[in-house]
Amino acid sequence: MQTSFSPEQLKDPDTRESNTILRTCVHCGFCTATCPTFVLLGDELDSPRGRIYLIKDMLEGGKPATPEVVKHVDRCLSCLSCMTTCPSGVNYMHLVDHARTYIEQTYTRPWPERMLRRALGLLLPYPGRFRLALRAAMLARPLRGLVPGESMLAQRLRAMLSLAPAALPDAGHAPAPKVHRAEGARRGRVALLTGCAQTVLAPSINAATIRLLTRMGVEVVVAEGQGCCGALNHHMGQHDPAMALAAANIDAWTREMAGEGLDAIVVNASGCGTTVKDYGFMFRETPRAAQAAAVAGLARDVSEVLLQFGYEPAREAPGITVAYHAACSLQHGQKITGVPKQLLSRAGFTLREPAEGHLCCGSAGTYNLMQPAIAGQLRERKLENLRRTGATVVASGNIGCLTQLGGAGGMPVVHTVELLDWMAGGPRPEALPSAPEQKIVESMAG
Repeated sequence: MQTSFSPEQLKDPDTRESNTILRTCVHCGFCTATCPTFVLLGDELDSPRGRIYLIKDMLEGGKPATPEVVKHVDRCLSCLSCMTTCPSGVNYMHLVDHARTYIEQTYTRPWPERMLRRALGLLLPYPGRFRLALRAAMLARPLRGLVPGESMLAQRLRAMLSLAPAALPDAGHAPAPKVHRAEGARRGRVALLTGCAQTVLAPSINAATIRLLTRMGVEVVVAEGQGCCGALNHHMGQHDPAMALAAANIDAWTREMAGEGLDAIVVNASGCGTTVKDYGFMFRETPRAAQAAAVAGLARDVSEVLLQFGYEPAREAPGITVAYHAACSLQHGQKITGVPKQLLSRAGFTLREPAEGHLCCGSAGTYNLMQPAIAGQLRERKLENLRRTGATVVASGNIGCLTQLGGAGGMPVVHTVELLDWMAGGPRPEALPSAPEQKIVESMAG
């Protein structure tokens, strides 16, 4: 693709990078076949190729974003399926992230949307605030059917109330900063990103990760000062808050690296993992560039670390059929496809994969809150494909996917690491159906 940025525009590092990305695109259109919004809506402007044209025109012109550009960029899930499909290696992730930052800097959204996006950016990355917000949503949840109208604001309010859980785990279950010693001889030392929303919604995931790794002889440190990875703010175009959260993590892990050292930085939410692995790019023009690159180089999905240290089960095969849902951030963002399935099979589960496994479930960070209609269609499409596998439970490696696919009208969902921990001697995951329920589900699928 030809571009015509001025020398002055190319002095900006983000514009310079976007120019390189745009020049890589050859207009082939392969991306349209695997883009969830194009598959649903059939609009060229809701495909990666269409959005690339819009973004190019916006950035080259140096003009404020228009409502048309904002509408179509906002509809992008950042699932990155297009990057898996693209034969030219277009880094759509960096391009759309730049576009979102540019939109937030140049476009004035309607005030209800500004307030909502600001609230999400101030609440979701902070576990204490998020817990309070969820408690309020839980109280208001029975009233969601009373929210009138079909405006986007009304749809979003109903979506937020519908996604609120019926109950919350105890706050004391979230891991505090400390070192969890390895059992037996220490084989390695890793830092664990405990995250933000996951610590509130499902602290059992971090608990299972710590149990499993320490049982395998790996020391796990929850570093003082680490927290949200910054992805939620980053994908809403909130550049400065995202960078501040990421910088805190970089500083926390750099201290550990300079102290007793780290063999890896373990991330058990794949959406976060994609962002942490991109810290080197995000901080490339800052004084933290070297530290950020070192952190990104150590970042690993939990499945990668379990394979590295030779995960083996300690229990007999449970006789449970599991549908593996490949989170977009894991299969497209991190290019990890076979490892989780290999581990689940090694643990003794009968594995099934749904049709259209490359398509997003509709979670995508805050997407199911900001674009509830499209997210709802993608959820139902994904659930239909998952049910057709005849599986009893869905396993995935991302808290957003688990939240999207569980709940009312969904399926039993469990994080991959919880299943692996159970089969290696840990407790049975609470979300697993009991034996009678399991038989009912299997007979219905048959």
